Amino acid sequence: MSNDGPRVHTKAIAVLGTGSDVGKSLITAGLCRLLYRCGFKVAPFKAQNMSLNSYVTLDGGEMGRAQVLQAQACGLSPHVDMNPILLKPQTDQQSQVIVQGNVWNTQEAKEYFAHKATLFEIVKASYDRLAQQYEVIVIEGAGSAAEMNLRDRDIVNWPVAEMADAPVVLVADIDRGGVFAQVIGTMDLLTSNERKRVLGIIINKFRGDARLFEDGVKMIEARTGVPVLGVLPYLPHLELDQEDSVDVDRFRTTSFLSTTINMAVLLLPHMSNFTDFNHLGAESDVALRYVRSPKELDGADAVIIPGSKTTIADLKYLRDEGFEQALSRQLEHGVEIIGICGGFQMLGRRIADPHRIEGGGEIDGLGLLEMITILTAEKKTVQVKAHPLLYDSFFDHVVQGYEIHMGETTGKDLQPCFQIMSGSELAFDGGCREDRNVWGTYIHGVFDQPVFRRMWLNRIRERKGLVAVDVSVSKTVSQRLSNALDRWADHVEKHVNFMPVLHLLGLEVNSNTNKSGA
Repeated sequence: MSNDGPRVHTKAIAVLGTGSDVGKSLITAGLCRLLYRCGFKVAPFKAQNMSLNSYVTLDGGEMGRAQVLQAQACGLSPHVDMNPILLKPQTDQQSQVIVQGNVWNTQEAKEYFAHKATLFEIVKASYDRLAQQYEVIVIEGAGSAAEMNLRDRDIVNWPVAEMADAPVVLVADIDRGGVFAQVIGTMDLLTSNERKRVLGIIINKFRGDARLFEDGVKMIEARTGVPVLGVLPYLPHLELDQEDSVDVDRFRTTSFLSTTINMAVLLLPHMSNFTDFNHLGAESDVALRYVRSPKELDGADAVIIPGSKTTIADLKYLRDEGFEQALSRQLEHGVEIIGICGGFQMLGRRIADPHRIEGGGEIDGLGLLEMITILTAEKKTVQVKAHPLLYDSFFDHVVQGYEIHMGETTGKDLQPCFQIMSGSELAFDGGCREDRNVWGTYIHGVFDQPVFRRMWLNRIRERKGLVAVDVSVSKTVSQRLSNALDRWADHVEKHVNFMPVLHLLGLEVNSNTNKSGA
């Protein structure tokens, strides 16, 4: 991205919250989409994100998934300037720090906070590059807007709003209960200058008849002196890639049936990129369940071991919980076992950590594939396209996704699962057993392409004695998911009045370019 030119015409609005997981990311995405549909050049920005769900950009940078969704809402390709700092927790006290898309360090919180001045300069540089190219920047905060003990170390909420001279919309989650305490408590804890920036309040995830909360709106407005811009009803089955565990929780109690393809995803303590399974979960003939115990595997047709930020620790967890023996029993009964990224590494004979990426040492793998993995100091982050090699009929149906891993996996007689499209040189990914009942890959998003997904699901249907489903069904699923952003934007537009925000920013809405009239 170029950093030439003035920033004089850029406007900014900040979406902050009364706490974590109140809906800031999705409301930011909705506002981005509405501004984009009105014809504005708009971009998202979150200075610092903490998440194990990440994405690789075209130029190999790593960033949080929430800003990827927001970039898509703006009609843009994701860029690391939209999320210059990403924290990926490895333990309760330690995180891998990604700065401008690359691994910067692995640090405990105290050490990280000591670098506040340096990191905030990076934040400002990223914001300036965006501001030189776009008319509007929609800023997302993190956690609570009133973290008193972190005020002197904050580089994501108020310092960014002040840097951008951005008015603030405060989001509260009524579904959690205590919405009056959330909003009024937050406002009371803000400084006078911070309170002046709060332009409006959004009450998110309301269930029931919103008319019953009209007196509540009046109470909040009277107590805070800030207008409530809208009471946003809870929207079920949203089908957007989300950063937190809402999708995981939704699939915890899925029932396995004789008429469905029953998919079990092992719920690892440090699971990363659970968005890998969103397209599978959206298929009408798939029953997807996240499992915490071996007993929950009963009835599964396929078991997926997902990605992990700490592969060795999560492998020890699976062993301690009895999953190793349970997976062997499942395999004996014809259940297919798949590993993605860290889950792929676990399928092998051994994982070694000579560079102490995860504390050092070696551990025996599950022994389901003849391969070993050496954890490496350098992280591989790259987008890929590949031809599937699992079955001959799959080869012409390309998959695409991205790799994020610190490890090299080799096996003398290991059959690869994918042939990477990388110019004139032949490159391969993953590994599979001869009967294809065990296979793994480093490619995140491998199930996102509808043709490969449906052909693979139909193989499982065939083994189960079910009739194949036409690929058009999976194409419709993918199209429905791609339309989810506009469904969400329509919902936000219907229930939230953003006109005060637009007026304050001096943005004139052109009704001819606005899809449904702001």
